Amino acid sequence: MTQQMMRVRFAPSPTGPFHIGGARSALFNWLLARKAGGAFVLRVEDTDLDRSTKESEENIKEALRWLGLTWDEGPDAGGDYGPYHQTQRLDTYQQFTDRLLAEGKAYRCYCSEEKLESERQAELAKGLTPRYGGHCRDLSDAERQQFEAEGRAAVIRLRVPENKDVVIHDLVRGNVTFESNGIGDFVIVKSDGMPVYNYAVVIDDHMMKISHVIRAEEHLSNTPRQVVIYEALGLPVPEFGHISLILGKDRSKMSKRHGATSVEQYRTLGYLPEAIVNFLALLGWSPEGEQELFTLDELVQAFSMERVAKNPAVFDVDKLNWINAQYLKKADPALIARLALPHLQEAGFVGAAPTQAELDWLARVAAALQNHISYAAQMVEQADVFFGDTAEFENDEAKAILKDTEVAEPVRVFMQRLAAADVVDMAAVKTILKGITKELKLPGKKVFMPVRVAITGKMHGPELFDIIPLLGKERTLARMNSILAKLA
Repeated sequence: MTQQMMRVRFAPSPTGPFHIGGARSALFNWLLARKAGGAFVLRVEDTDLDRSTKESEENIKEALRWLGLTWDEGPDAGGDYGPYHQTQRLDTYQQFTDRLLAEGKAYRCYCSEEKLESERQAELAKGLTPRYGGHCRDLSDAERQQFEAEGRAAVIRLRVPENKDVVIHDLVRGNVTFESNGIGDFVIVKSDGMPVYNYAVVIDDHMMKISHVIRAEEHLSNTPRQVVIYEALGLPVPEFGHISLILGKDRSKMSKRHGATSVEQYRTLGYLPEAIVNFLALLGWSPEGEQELFTLDELVQAFSMERVAKNPAVFDVDKLNWINAQYLKKADPALIARLALPHLQEAGFVGAAPTQAELDWLARVAAALQNHISYAAQMVEQADVFFGDTAEFENDEAKAILKDTEVAEPVRVFMQRLAAADVVDMAAVKTILKGITKELKLPGKKVFMPVRVAITGKMHGPELFDIIPLLGKERTLARMNSILAKLA
């Protein structure tokens, strides 16, 4: 028998910003498909009509493209198993529903919301897990006709077998067993005719020949309901794998208080997609060996479900920043400048319509800073080093450095030499500074530190060899005169 080609899917609901956890699920599926030479399917689960938006769908698709996670089938790509929006598949769901009703495996339920909520609260008060009491399970034809005549809206419930173990063979967690009696007869079609998530997803995965369902751990509790639907319809059950939850550093469920939670937020801050992918891959998956930085191709080769952990993954933003910093060090400075531009404009450092010359100069600034920042928006924090004709002391410690009588001479000589220089480039600045240390027989710190503070007001930052050529002779001297005047 020919082994089925691996087919995986990512099936987001377009109801808000694309969460970083969703991106991790998409990545794991994509890596599996690419490694196996299979298909990665994108399906839009848009049956929540009140909350689903086209804008959210486009945001998800754009984020996936930005991360490099292109799909083989789905919206904008086509495929043999479409349509790939659930709202366009209602006729298909209806066919399966008609079959379940005809076979007595599902039934119409006319219980009111008030009745169901009252019973739910009563069970909760007893410490029980709420489940449907089965009132409409065995209605007579006369009772059904009476309810219809009264105009009662009906949902459709699946008739769940009693006293049965539902076993999930999970690729991450091993065998997980649920009791069918704890599930109860659950709704598969709402009174407006719209299928619920657990029902539609089973039919879609079957019709799209999905072989492996890899998703977040929070879906594990949905899986027994899906398995009993597969069994009621006589359909083969795909392989399941439930990857760990993502927690904040305090080990609580990740939320906005832990920082940015959407892919778009990280993109806006100037993180690089390859760094985000690298970081997400390490959330819940551990490679062999000590390697931490991976290209997408390397991830495809290294990834396997066998090394996906059961334990929750901790979203460590410091680790993300470290990874992104490694990628920034190798990035084109012009790219970093483009990513930082909106933030520099918002801070008032750059105008609304910079010239090409200004953009080229910003790329040189980015080159000077790219070893000192974790993401592009951080350029703003050090931008005052490069902008303006004046500077301020960052603190009293910096001010004290220039009050040291020993540094007055090297600062004076530097200003004199710089004023006399015909060319102010990196080589010229190095020659001036090193010449002063040699002539005055001073350690480098006694020359470089006071000159740095006199130009920037700060004790740390980019190399002086980068700062001074970017400022130019006149602005460097203007800054030094400005800050020295503050010593009086």
